[in-house]
Amino acid sequence: MQTAHVQALEAKHATLDQRIHAESSRPMPDAALLADLKKQKLRLKEEISAAH
Repeated sequence: MQTAHVQALEAKHATLDQRIHAESSRPMPDAALLADLKKQKLRLKEEISAAH
């Protein structure tokens, strides 16, 4: 069960990484959105580290 949870968190982390990259690549990236996505990604990373 724990492994499935960690895998789900890692999948969400990868999705956020893709969204951050896509937003950063836009001609006029939304700074507030980028900041929010990065905070979400950091929270997930901390949760993944805690689960290991």
